Amino acid sequence: MSARAMPYHCPYCADEDLRPHGETHGAWECRSCLRAFSLKFIGQLNPATITTHPGRREA
Repeated sequence: MSARAMPYHCPYCADEDLRPHGETHGAWECRSCLRAFSLKFIGQLNPATITTHPGRREA
């Protein structure tokens, strides 16, 4: 796995013109909508511990 995994789309406008923003790991800028945002990988979920959201129906 690389040190910096690139997102494919801006979470605000869905454009693909993304570039690293500054020196902070996980910080990106979108040249289309001129927003800067950060992403952080928290970890993988354990399927055995996943519970349903109280307001959400099961599929």
